[in-house]
Amino acid sequence: MPNTLLTPFQSQYYAWLLTRRAASDTVESLASTLVDSQVDLNPHQVEAALFACKNPLSRGVILADEVGLGKTIEAGLVIMQRWAERRRKMLIIVPANLRKQWHQELQDKFGLQGLILEAKSYNAIRKNEGRNPFQTTDGPIICSYQFAKAKADDVRDIAWDLVVLDEAHRLRNVYKTGNVIARTLRNALAHVHSKVLLTATPLQNSLLELYGLVSMIDDRVFGDLDSFRVQFSALGGDRDFSGLRERLASVCKRTLRRQVQPYVSYTERKAIVQEFIPSEEERELSRLVAAYLRRPNLKALPDGQRQLISLVLWKLLASSTHAIAGALETMANRLQKVLDEAPEVDDLSEVLDEDYESLDETADEWNDQAPDSAPSHAEREAIAAEIEELRQFKTLATSIQHNAKGKALLVALDRAFSELERLGAAQKAIIFTESRRTQDYLLGLLADTPYGEDIALFNGTNSDARAQAIYKDWLQRHAGTDRITGSKTADTRAALVEHFKERGKIMIATEAGAEGINLQFCSLVINYDLPWNPQRIEQRIGRCHRYGQKHDVVVVNFVDRSNEADARVYELLAHKFQLFEGVFGASDEVLGTIGSGVDFERRIADIYRNCREPSEIKASFEQLQLDLSGEINEAMVKTRRILLENFDEEVQEKLRVQADDSRAARNRFERMLMDLTEAELNGYASFDAGGFRLQRLPIGVDGKGPTGIELGRYELPRRSGEAHLYRVNHPLALWLTEQAKSRALDGARLVFDYEAYGSQIATLKPYRGKAGWLTVKLIEVETLGSREQHLLVAASTTDGTTLVEDDPEKLLRLPATQEQAGLFNTADAVLSSDLETRKNNLLRDVNQRNLGYFEQEVRKLDAWADDLKLGLEQEIKDIDREIKELRRTAAVAPTLEEKLSWQKKQRELEGKRSKLRRELFARQDEVEAQRNELIDQLESQLQQQVHEQTLFDIEWELK
Repeated sequence: MPNTLLTPFQSQYYAWLLTRRAASDTVESLASTLVDSQVDLNPHQVEAALFACKNPLSRGVILADEVGLGKTIEAGLVIMQRWAERRRKMLIIVPANLRKQWHQELQDKFGLQGLILEAKSYNAIRKNEGRNPFQTTDGPIICSYQFAKAKADDVRDIAWDLVVLDEAHRLRNVYKTGNVIARTLRNALAHVHSKVLLTATPLQNSLLELYGLVSMIDDRVFGDLDSFRVQFSALGGDRDFSGLRERLASVCKRTLRRQVQPYVSYTERKAIVQEFIPSEEERELSRLVAAYLRRPNLKALPDGQRQLISLVLWKLLASSTHAIAGALETMANRLQKVLDEAPEVDDLSEVLDEDYESLDETADEWNDQAPDSAPSHAEREAIAAEIEELRQFKTLATSIQHNAKGKALLVALDRAFSELERLGAAQKAIIFTESRRTQDYLLGLLADTPYGEDIALFNGTNSDARAQAIYKDWLQRHAGTDRITGSKTADTRAALVEHFKERGKIMIATEAGAEGINLQFCSLVINYDLPWNPQRIEQRIGRCHRYGQKHDVVVVNFVDRSNEADARVYELLAHKFQLFEGVFGASDEVLGTIGSGVDFERRIADIYRNCREPSEIKASFEQLQLDLSGEINEAMVKTRRILLENFDEEVQEKLRVQADDSRAARNRFERMLMDLTEAELNGYASFDAGGFRLQRLPIGVDGKGPTGIELGRYELPRRSGEAHLYRVNHPLALWLTEQAKSRALDGARLVFDYEAYGSQIATLKPYRGKAGWLTVKLIEVETLGSREQHLLVAASTTDGTTLVEDDPEKLLRLPATQEQAGLFNTADAVLSSDLETRKNNLLRDVNQRNLGYFEQEVRKLDAWADDLKLGLEQEIKDIDREIKELRRTAAVAPTLEEKLSWQKKQRELEGKRSKLRRELFARQDEVEAQRNELIDQLESQLQQQVHEQTLFDIEWELK
């Protein structure tokens, strides 16, 4: 409202609108979350969050958008919504390699400080605080699947408000007894009433996988496994999926990339292959180390970690001579301690992890851990010989001053930067390596080249002098703003990214370091070391090739043409997984086939270890490709589309409406927040079009001001970023809204100025020159375990005319001046009658909506009960068929003895059938009783508890 501050009455009205609990199926319920998020949201993300929050009786949903549509953002909106509702016991279970990314995304985009729980932090909390480390409301808990499984008892002890499971397709085989992690987590989370499962591939090869995923959410959507098999597992071809699709509709939501094209523009990926041939010395080193790693009995590799460590060594060998030299020395020194019978021998994986930073996360999904056995006296000579051998390898490695791949990098940089110039993109490159030592080598290699200025190193610790100098400079430049979180780790990462964006040309990053950073401003990704895990490659490229990228992304890969296996790995990743070219990268179908990328790495490592000749290598990779092709079931791809996807036109129309609604709600809430803030901070802050500068702290009616608030510049999210981030849930905004809501307001006269509003409101024009009464009531409705708050505004004129629909609310938006009441103290009968009508209409609408949720749950319970009965009846039908078969066999039996034998078996089956029939009736009664009990529980929740509170009554005049 231009140049006019809100009156205290309008401030109170706005404060309640900003903080009330709206109905869960409306955009208004997410409005404060939309305002507070530090990200431009797409309509499909808002739609998914509403789907997840909509039904208060639902036990959870599967969000199954295609890869690249931001399922993390969708889950983040749900998390932030629960946070705003003060439901703050939240657990996020993710693959180990995504923990840091989740932590960073929650902090950067939603202002939530999560806690990563792993062995070290868990043990510290147990030791220092003596409590269950999962018991906190300071922020969401983030942990890996393996850790959650290991600590299942602790997880079960918490009454979680929300549990999010990312990459949830790894749980889809929970119905199989061998899937220990999934079954353990299902049992540990059975009591949780709100779960969100995120997966691009909810259905891969069998409809039973849908049964498994849905059972992770709610075991009453389908009956038992046998009844599901009878009804659905045989579906295929042109069979009718409508029943199953209907059952899934309230549980699973899937949006495709082509459906969101009007809102999200995608650039392409363009691949550059840089070939190189190692020097004779490099090839000799590779030959010697490869032969060593293939030997069956190696003393340097602990028994329980042989496969894992050898995979890391293969990777370091391909990375650089500097990387493998360091690893060889580590192994020799460790063996020497074994030989010297030192009191403490290093854990090899922990030491190697200092260089190959993603080792601990790879180990998290590796299952061949076993304790080391003490060496026998007879093994000492073998150990001594192996130490000598390792040191010879190391000497050869350190004697090699120049790496052929390093020289190829300089050539590739020239080629790639020329391509960036052609595309009109910024001259920036991120170079990924899997080794810290290789990272240092590349820094030295590039130092004296045109690319050497302002290189940023980014790794798991960021503790080097270069990174710390960038961090200190960043602290000085952003002093007094919300850019500084207080977490040195997070702030150092932010400083390095900003340095790269504003000053640097090249960033050299390790795998662990680059998780969770967004580099849309960079469009050149160089895989100096190429991971064998397609999911890691997709994650790397996704740092740059993501929403907000304005240019095509160039991806450079190196191929050693002297190494048949390296060439085959690249061919597999490029052509089968289609990672490096096109608009979208690896498809859901293909990425989904490999399940855990670590398992895929293991398969490739087996080829390196077991195959020596090019013909063997070729045959093994061809078999691997064949295996992958066999795992992609075209019929199941078609089934997934029928079951989980809606027509493009239908989705796009819904998203168009959602985009308009979301934008309008956010703009309206931002405007209300700033209008309220300006009114409440009058005299304490100066305002302009972009935000405000807080010059001194306000004082409340109790003589006290807000605590922990800094003076300085404040702006709404998604603005310049060089200010404190002001949002609905900022401590200052919360204090101001509470001040406005708790203010006691006596009757007054508000004179509304129609012309000063600046826009036409046609329905209010007839009331210009008139006066009357207006009242605002807060109606709280508690039902279905949730609470909604509604503001009812009613108004009438002195001549007895009632203002209809939302005209009373429009009146309160106009600029107004406050005067002393003069006509009366209480509203008239016409106004009271209109208010009562509005209240009854509201309660009827709430009841109808909740009745819809109730009926949805009843249909689900009916189907569940029918499923269970069907399973019981099916067993009797199977016995009926067996009895008929026995009768036919007995009829043609050639001897009396055989006839008697078959008759005896028939009687046994008939006895079993009779027993099952009795059990069936008893079980049906039991199922029916369970169903009725659950419906009784639902019905009791359906009862409304209504609380009314009059906020204020005023006289009004419209001029």
